[in-house]
Amino acid sequence: MPIETELKFRAPGHELRSLALGKIPAGTTGERAENELVSTYFDTAKHKLRRHGLSLRVRRVDDKRIQTIKSANGAQLGRGEWESEIEDDSPDLSKAKGTPLERLASKKLRKKLRPVFETWVHRTTLPIHTKSSKIELAVDRGRIVAGRRSSRIEELELELSNGKPEDLFRYAKAVEKKAQAELYVRTKSERGYALVDGNNDPAQHAEPIGLKQDMEVGEAFRIIARSTVRHFAANADAVQNLDPDGVHQMRVGLRRLRAAIALFSGGLPGMDNDEIKAELKWLTGELATARELDVFVKQKIHGAVQEVVPHGGGNALEEEFAARRQAAFERARKAATSERYRALLVDVLEWIEMRPNGSGKDATVPIGKFAPKLLRRRLKKVSKAGRNLEALSVRQRHKFRIRIKKIRYAAEFFESLFPGKHDQKQLARLSRHLKKIQDALGALNDFTAHQKLTAEVALDSSVQDRARAFAAGVILGREDEAVKPLMKTALKQVKALRRVNLF
Repeated sequence: MPIETELKFRAPGHELRSLALGKIPAGTTGERAENELVSTYFDTAKHKLRRHGLSLRVRRVDDKRIQTIKSANGAQLGRGEWESEIEDDSPDLSKAKGTPLERLASKKLRKKLRPVFETWVHRTTLPIHTKSSKIELAVDRGRIVAGRRSSRIEELELELSNGKPEDLFRYAKAVEKKAQAELYVRTKSERGYALVDGNNDPAQHAEPIGLKQDMEVGEAFRIIARSTVRHFAANADAVQNLDPDGVHQMRVGLRRLRAAIALFSGGLPGMDNDEIKAELKWLTGELATARELDVFVKQKIHGAVQEVVPHGGGNALEEEFAARRQAAFERARKAATSERYRALLVDVLEWIEMRPNGSGKDATVPIGKFAPKLLRRRLKKVSKAGRNLEALSVRQRHKFRIRIKKIRYAAEFFESLFPGKHDQKQLARLSRHLKKIQDALGALNDFTAHQKLTAEVALDSSVQDRARAFAAGVILGREDEAVKPLMKTALKQVKALRRVNLF
C-alpha cells in the first residue's frame, strides 16, 4: 500500500504567506511551484463511502484529471492513498482495483455516486534541503464549498521526500514555533462532510481501531496511540468554540492515550514517557474543571432549582456556578490555543513514531497473544480488589475506577482481534459490566467533587449566601440519598465480571 510520510498543520494566513515566499525557519529552498487545484468529492446520498472510512475525489490539474481514493487510518505519518489518471470529471471505478474501494465498486454504486462538495486551493510548493534530508513544504490556501456553505483552508504540509523521519520532526518543530502552526488531523474530506452536515466544528468521537493477530506489540501500540492522538486533537475546534461535548471528547481522547501507555508499559520496556505523561496530564487538568462544572450545573442544579426554598437561593446558586462554568470553559479554550498545546501535539506524535521497540520479552510478541493475556490478568486483579469496594477510601475508590476504565479502553483497542461471535459476545458483556461500574463510581466521585464545589458557598454568612448554602444543601442531600444504590450497583457488576469468559 502506498504511504505518504507527512505532517499537516494549520497556521494564520499571514504566516502561511511568509512561508510561501520562502521565509523558512531553516534549510535552503529549491524552485517554488504554484498550482490551482480544484477537487470534487463524490459519494452516495447516504454517504456510503464515508461510512466505510473512504473518500473519493477527482482533481483537475491543468488539462489532467486525477482520481484519488483515500482510506482513513488514524493520526499517523502515513495514510493509504491511491491515485490514477482518468478521462473526465466523473469517477472511474475500474481504477479502484487493488484499493479498499474495490469491494464496494458495483454497478449500483456507480449509478449512485454524485458530487458532495468541492475544494478550491492555491498550492505553493517548496523543496526544503536540510543537512541530510529533503522535505517538501506545501502551503494550501483556499476554500471548501458545500452548496451555499463554505469554510476557509489555511494549511501547510511537510512531506519527507527522502532522508530521516527525525529530520522531518525537527523541521516541524521549527515551523510550529516560527509560524504558530498547529498539527492538524482533520482532513479536507472530513471538513467537507461536516459542512454538508451543517456543523463545521463538531465534537469528534473515537474511531474503530484495526489490528491484526500477527502484528507485533510495538506496531499495535503505535496504531492505538495514533488513533487516540487523532481523537483528542480533532476536538480542538470544538473546545475553542466552548462546546461541552468537545471538551468531554478531548478529555476522553487524552485518557485513552494515557491508558494505552499504561497498558503497554510492561510489553515495551524502556519507554521514556515521563515528560509526555506530564504534558498529557497538564492538558487533562486544564479541561477537568470545565467538565465537572458542566455536569454539576446541567445535571444537578437545573433539576433542583425549582424545588429549592427559598427560590432566590437556588437562582443565586445557579448564576454563581454558571459564571464559574463559563470561566472554566475559557480556561480550556486558552489551553487548546496555547503554544504549549501546539508543542505537545508534535512532541507526542514524534514520541509515538520515533520510540524504539525495546528489547523486552514482549516487544516482538504478536498482539494476538499479548492482548488476551493482558485482559485476563487485569480482569482477575480488579475482580479480586472489588470484593472490598465498600471499604475503600474515596482516593482508593477513584484509583479502582481508573483500573476499570483502563480495562474498558483495552477491550475497545483490541476488539478487532476477536471477530468470532462468542468472543464478540463476551467482549460486549464485559464492556457493559465495566461501563456500569465506571458510571456508578463516576457518580460517587462526582459527589465528592460537588461537595468541594459547594463548600465555599456554605461557609459564607450573609443572608443571600445562606440562601445559596441552603440550596446547595438540598442538592447535596439528594446526592447522599443516591450513594447506597450506586454502591450496590457497582458491587453487583464487579461480581458479574467473574462470570465473563474471555477467550
